[in-house]
Amino acid sequence: MIVLEIEDIKKLVGKIGFKDFIFKLINTLEEDYSKWETFDKTPRVANHVNDGVIELMPISNDELYSFKYVNGHPKNPMQNKFTVMATGQLSVTKTGEPLMFTEMTILTAIRTAANSALAAKYLAKKDSKILTLIGTGAQSEFQYLAYSYLFDLEEIRYYDTDPKAMDKFEKNMKEFDIKLTRCTNSKEAVKSSDIIIVCTADKRNQTVITKDMIEKDVFISGLGGDCPGKTEIQKELVEKSTVVVEFLEQAKIEGEIQQLSKDFVCTELQELIKKDVVLNVDSHGTILFDSVGFALEDYSVLRLVYDLAKANNIGKQMNLIPEIDDVKDLYSLI
Repeated sequence: MIVLEIEDIKKLVGKIGFKDFIFKLINTLEEDYSKWETFDKTPRVANHVNDGVIELMPISNDELYSFKYVNGHPKNPMQNKFTVMATGQLSVTKTGEPLMFTEMTILTAIRTAANSALAAKYLAKKDSKILTLIGTGAQSEFQYLAYSYLFDLEEIRYYDTDPKAMDKFEKNMKEFDIKLTRCTNSKEAVKSSDIIIVCTADKRNQTVITKDMIEKDVFISGLGGDCPGKTEIQKELVEKSTVVVEFLEQAKIEGEIQQLSKDFVCTELQELIKKDVVLNVDSHGTILFDSVGFALEDYSVLRLVYDLAKANNIGKQMNLIPEIDDVKDLYSLI
């Protein structure tokens, strides 16, 4: 069984190159979304605890099974701990044999950015120039980079309730040739934008952007609403927008559409990738990608990392499953 630590993931992404890794992941996501019907899918299993949530995200097809353990504790940074921490496993479906165990805090940030950019590839205006980030926490740089590979961006407008988070973002963005516009509120940040990414962490119903803030048709990627009772976008703006989700059954529980009626239906991302449905801002007006994060995205990044780790001999082989001549004689090991 391969085990990948933080240093292994850094080595792997460094060897492949971040841009090439994102493109490989986008291609892998498209491959897996195109096989949507072959997966055994379920909304994630969530334990809601004081100040946060702890979740398991399983999915499988006939070939591979994967799961991710992940938390969401918005107050963690006050203790200098990550809001989101994750690990993941990939196994053989036929036998249940574990193939790989890996860190997924970094990989979750990468796969979230890749999946968001993938949705924008199908939905946003091709000539989008101005990107808005509402929330400049741990996810923000990954989002910018993934989008910058697909769109010829000229300006980033950004706002966070924490000035230190904006300072951090500015420091990390200095190496890139992009105009940075620091804003004093969300309304200022979304002005003239072509793509709006909303990614805040607070576990409550919020109204980060409203219908009256949107002056033109725009693509909105709503990433922060990811559990019951946690939303970011005004109900009236959700109702006005054409909505796309990853997995409708899960989005109704956790997404922005939890604000709407239970019989609400909309397009799933897999329908766009399979070309069953064609949507874009140019022809359908403002589009909201109501993304809560789905297990297929973890499956995609896990199987990609597993293949790349084997090909590049990265990771440690660990003996976590007993190896004995008589598999019925487990007692012999002790």
